[in-house]
Formats: sequence, C-alpha cells, structure tokens
Amino acid sequence: MKKILIANRGEIAIRVMKTAKKMGIKTVAIYSTADRKSPHVRYADEAVLIGEGPSNQSYLLGDKIIQVAKKLNVDAIHPGYGFLSENADFAEACEANDIIFIGPKSKAIKIMGSKLAAKEAVKHYNIPMVPGIDEAITDVVKAHAIAKEIGFPILIKASAGGGGKGMRVVEKQSELESQMKRAISEATSAFGDGSVFIEKYINSPRHIEIQIMADTHGNIIHLFERECSIQRRHQKVVEEAPSSILTPELRKKMGEAAVKVAKACDYVNAGTVEFLLDEHLNFYFLEMNTRLQVEHPVTELITNTDLVELQIRVARGEVLPIKQEELKIKGHAFELRVYAEDPLNNFLPSVGHLDVYQLPQGKNIRVDNGFEEGMDIPIYYDPMIAKLITYGETRAEAMDEMLNAISNYHIKGIETTLPFGTFVFEHEAFRSGNFDTHFVKKYYSAEKLEEQNKEEAHLAALIAVRRYLEEQKILRVPEGN
Repeated sequence: MKKILIANRGEIAIRVMKTAKKMGIKTVAIYSTADRKSPHVRYADEAVLIGEGPSNQSYLLGDKIIQVAKKLNVDAIHPGYGFLSENADFAEACEANDIIFIGPKSKAIKIMGSKLAAKEAVKHYNIPMVPGIDEAITDVVKAHAIAKEIGFPILIKASAGGGGKGMRVVEKQSELESQMKRAISEATSAFGDGSVFIEKYINSPRHIEIQIMADTHGNIIHLFERECSIQRRHQKVVEEAPSSILTPELRKKMGEAAVKVAKACDYVNAGTVEFLLDEHLNFYFLEMNTRLQVEHPVTELITNTDLVELQIRVARGEVLPIKQEELKIKGHAFELRVYAEDPLNNFLPSVGHLDVYQLPQGKNIRVDNGFEEGMDIPIYYDPMIAKLITYGETRAEAMDEMLNAISNYHIKGIETTLPFGTFVFEHEAFRSGNFDTHFVKKYYSAEKLEEQNKEEAHLAALIAVRRYLEEQKILRVPEGN
C-alpha cells in the first residue's frame, strides 16, 4: 500500500494523513470549492478538486472519487467518518475496482446499517436486547398494538439510520400518532426510508460503546469502552474512556458481547458496538457503527494505540499485532467536540469568520483540528470544527486538564460549544460520575450558562484588579529600601 486517498475533509482527513505519513504512505486529499483553503488540502501529497460546496456535489460523489483514485494509482481509500464511510455501495464499488476500502466489507456494512438486520444477526449470540419488535412498520394502528404490549414510555426509531434522526420518545398513548408521523417524515427525508421500529424506552440510560478491531485472520479484540452519555439532540458532545461506572467484571462481559456482535457479521477492521446501560447496570445492544468513530482518540490515549495504523495494517492483510491479554487501561481521557454552535441559542449552527483561532497546548492536551485563523466556517457540513482531548493519570486530573485547555482555546468570530464544555466539566453531577443521557435535559439551560459566564467574567475582573494593585505597589517602593 503506497498511496491512500482520504475521502473526507477537515480534522479527520488530517488525522488519517498523519498516520499514513508516519507509515511512509503517500496521501491524496479531495476537496470541494468551499474547502479550497482548508489545511487538509495542503497537508496531503496531492489534492484534487472534487466538486462544489454541497456534499452531494462533492464528498458524496462515490463514482467520481473512485475515478480520481484510479487516475492517480491509489491503492486504498480511507473514508473517515460521515459522508461515504457507512455506504455499502461505495465499499462494494471500491472492491469491484481493485481499490482497498479501509473499513469493513460491504456485507457487514449492509447488515449493521439496518438496525433490524443487525438485531436479527446478533440474536443467536445471546446478547441482551431492549424489548421491542423485530420488524419495520409505518402503520399507526400496528404501532398502538405494539406499544400497548411492551408498555409506555416507548422509543420510535428510524430503521435505516442514526444520529438522532427519526427518533421520538413517546410517554403516553395520546402522543403516539403525532410522534409516529413526525418520525416517519424525518426518517424519509434523512434516509429515503420512512420505516421505523418500536422498542421499550429505557429511563436514565448511560450510553456505553466498545471499540473493536478485527483482522482477516479471524482475530478480534476489543479496546475497552467509551462513555458517551453527554449528548444534545441525541448527538454526543463529551466522551470519556474508561467509563466511571463499569466494574472490571461488567467491562469484560460487555467486551465479550461486542466481540460476538463482530463475529455475527464476519466483521473486519475498526468498528464500535453501542450499548445502553440501565440504572441496574443491565446492558442492551443498541447498534454497531461500521467505521472509525469521532471519539476514537480517547481510546488511543488510554490504550497507547494508533487505531488508524491498525486499520491500515488490517486492510493490508496483516495479522493484528496486539492480543487481547496485552491490552491494559492506563489513565483517563476526555474529548469535547468543538462545534460551531451557539449553546445560548439552543445549539443552533454559528457560521462565520474565524477572527481569532488559537489552540491550547500542553503535554496532556491533544487537538484534532481542521481549521485556521482567518478561515470561514462553511454552511454545507457538520458544524464540528475540532476535537479537544485531554489525558490524566486519574479522571479528576484529566477533567482539570480539560478545564485548563478550554480556557486556553481562543476563538472569536463565531460561537462554539467551549462554554458548554466548561459547564459540563464544572458540574457536580458530571464530576461525581452520577449522570446519564438526560444530563442536558436535567441540568443545562442557556440561563445557567449565562449566569456561569457572568460569574467567571466577574472573577476574572477581580483577579485583574488585584494584579494591577500589586503591580502598582511594586512600582511605588521608595528608593533606598
């Protein structure tokens, strides 16, 4: 494998390129007209304009990307996450054109891409699942019958996708019809498929996922868990590894269950098995993400591995260089997704110009970043601009490192989720580890954040005044002393 094309943009494109360069592999970037000045374009050995700003005219053009790869004698394509990373047809087209797809086989993507097919595949492996139905429906009458059988509250979920789209919690029967219609409409516009399924809604769950890696020689390992319970609109914002709630026994059980899920679909390469954990520490299989996850750096830091390097090695047909018993958890890591969103205005996207953009630095601080000062935030893509990752020997150390890193991350021109990060990392519920996926709903409001911002500004002003007075004192020391 001498040359890789990265079918993505921003921080993940740079992240993959860094490992490729370390391994002596040439890289090809693709970019849209909106990304002409993006750092990932300059970072690559070669770069090709793929189309206009909107992703359906650029980063989603699978056939065009394959044409570019063939023209430039590319050996493999790394899809990153998002865009074409979980597109079975694209993986298949790579295979058909003798280009290595750095990810799972198209068959596994297809199975795990449908939540119902995924449940069907794993049910023979004795993996706990949330009570619900094993078929996709669009019929409201049928939905009423199912809901009555499993009991409220229930969760309506789109069969064809994730990311919180086509998902509705229904507390009582009178809300079912309207919420069902909304879920179907949302699923149709997001995935082109309005079918949904119904399962029991688990109160106060925690979102725990297990990172797995499998080679073509039948070896599968898990690299422990990540806790992803701090979410807004069913989308993760803060992730950590390991989870503060898992015992070694539960970790082992969940890891073994994740390996079984991988076996159920002949999985190869990196993947993540997601579980819900209830208040009694019972876990239930949720879904499998057939790609590298946004939050993979926290796993890398606590296991001292390079997951992208492992992906490339597996794609080259190598045997996994690590055995399960060799993996140990060391320390604690957090990731805060830095979104161009306004936490004071319901997390609405905040596009604009980066007048100031200065990254924090330090031994235990890592920033996976795709932007520079002076750039504009494009309106066409996901609003995540970077990932702020911190490490510590203990959870408390890693948390304090994160608060320090946030205060030294300077951005002007747009609103970001950095102040929300401060709110989370200073909150007693989060610091104690006593939280769940309802953290935002239970504790967060724009008013509370404004109050916190005012308090911090007041404190900063007092410190500044004190410093000024101390400096004046030093200046006024009389001569002869």
